[in-house]
Amino acid sequence: MSTDYRLLEALPIPTAVLRGEQVLRVNAALASLLGVPGSELEAATVTENIRRFVPEERGWVEPLFEAVARGEPPPEGPVWLRIQRADGAQRTLSLRHAPGAQPEELVVVLMEADAEDSVRRLTEALVAAASTMLRCRDERSVLETAVDAVFRQGFAVSVMHLDGDTFRHGPMRQHPFSEAEAERMYGMPLRDVRIPGAAMPHFLEVLERRKAAFHHDMLGVARYVQTPDAVGTFRRLHPPDSRGLDAPILVDGQPFGVLSVQGPALTPAGASTLELFAQLVGGALENVRHHETSAVRLEEVSRLQDELVARERLEVLGEAAGVVAHEVRNPLGAILNAVAVLRREAHLGPTGQAAVGMLEEEAIRLEDIVRDLLDVVRPLEPRPRPLQLGELVRRALGQMHGPPDAPTLRFSVDEAAETPSLEGDETLLQLAVTHLVRNAVQASPAGGKVRMTVEPANGGVRLVVEDEGPGIPDVDPQRVFQPFFLTRANGRGLGLAIVRRVVLAHEGSVRASSRPRGGARFELWLPLVPNRMSLA
Repeated sequence: MSTDYRLLEALPIPTAVLRGEQVLRVNAALASLLGVPGSELEAATVTENIRRFVPEERGWVEPLFEAVARGEPPPEGPVWLRIQRADGAQRTLSLRHAPGAQPEELVVVLMEADAEDSVRRLTEALVAAASTMLRCRDERSVLETAVDAVFRQGFAVSVMHLDGDTFRHGPMRQHPFSEAEAERMYGMPLRDVRIPGAAMPHFLEVLERRKAAFHHDMLGVARYVQTPDAVGTFRRLHPPDSRGLDAPILVDGQPFGVLSVQGPALTPAGASTLELFAQLVGGALENVRHHETSAVRLEEVSRLQDELVARERLEVLGEAAGVVAHEVRNPLGAILNAVAVLRREAHLGPTGQAAVGMLEEEAIRLEDIVRDLLDVVRPLEPRPRPLQLGELVRRALGQMHGPPDAPTLRFSVDEAAETPSLEGDETLLQLAVTHLVRNAVQASPAGGKVRMTVEPANGGVRLVVEDEGPGIPDVDPQRVFQPFFLTRANGRGLGLAIVRRVVLAHEGSVRASSRPRGGARFELWLPLVPNRMSLA
């Protein structure tokens, strides 16, 4: 080297002096780094050395060198390169530059990645976030945790979710100015934007190759984006030295979206860490979906088990009901006939009349129990036809006689004007609604209020019945629909079981809960047109 560069010869940092395409000098550290004699490096042109030792980066390094050779100013700040040694080993280094001793000369220095500490911090932060993501139980929480972790390391970040053949914005953390500029470009909130995949070919390529793309110059990405004013918007959103990474997110082997990260401090080493993090995001999303699938399957198994237990219980109950119906109904008929004869006897005094009345009342109660018992166990064969659920509710109220204090109750029926008709068996649904209303009446105190609401809901019609009674006891609310489950001393425990069987036969649902201020709430839902009328 000339005396001007004598100090560089002993410098332990790989250094070279360039003049246009000519390599004037290389020091021993650079020759050792690349694994070839310095004379061999000096005998080749700059372009030849780039093609040999920077093969993966040559697509942008060569144009950058050509621009500098034409007299354009070199980029400010470090340039990150993946250097391939003569033996094929790769290393990531930071290329820095400075003016040489002569105006046309340039001194370049290759330094070990001085961002090791930031990469280490980034890795530690993302590992901690990955641990948190694995405990998330919904996809939104996973993605919010991911973008928060990346954003806290000083990067702008967003998730672009692949939705069919379009991309839409998922969780993101950007500078408010960047979001405002993007919304100005699209003319709508980012959450409402749907970008055709064809307009984002670099995202499609990332997902197709299943490999991240590191962008040394974010402004260069603008040429891929086929949206209005892309270049201008990119210039406003990204500093001149901003770099970017687009990493694929795969869930169960299928494209989910792209983790897009930008920032001047992004290095190839950091980009590799973020690419691995995107894989962990996909794994966390898989974990969420597996948990959701397991929960659905567990619920289905539990439902089938409950149905099996209920069917076995009904089979036993059916056998008992048959015996009861045969052994009790005939004597009850005889008793009621005898009561009718006794009522015509003129010589019965007040005491006798009271005794006959009591006998008739108890016989009728027993007959009602037998009838309810048979309703619980007999096969249901719905015969659907159009009907209005609100009309069945009003009809049920008209049939209420109940206890002596029943007339003191207040009733309200609120039916939404747009409530549609539904297909169902009028007789069976009238039976279910009557039992549901009667249950509320019997549970309510004197002077209480029973509220009923009929409204469209979830592709069907919903009936809500609320009372001001003692509410549901401290047990699983679904137990109140089991035969003979009693919530009051004078009940039979069959009415709600009948309600459930009728609703299930119409492919609907019914559930019970306690109201916050006291009382019970029963919510019955029926589809407008059942797929099939199942036998329950």
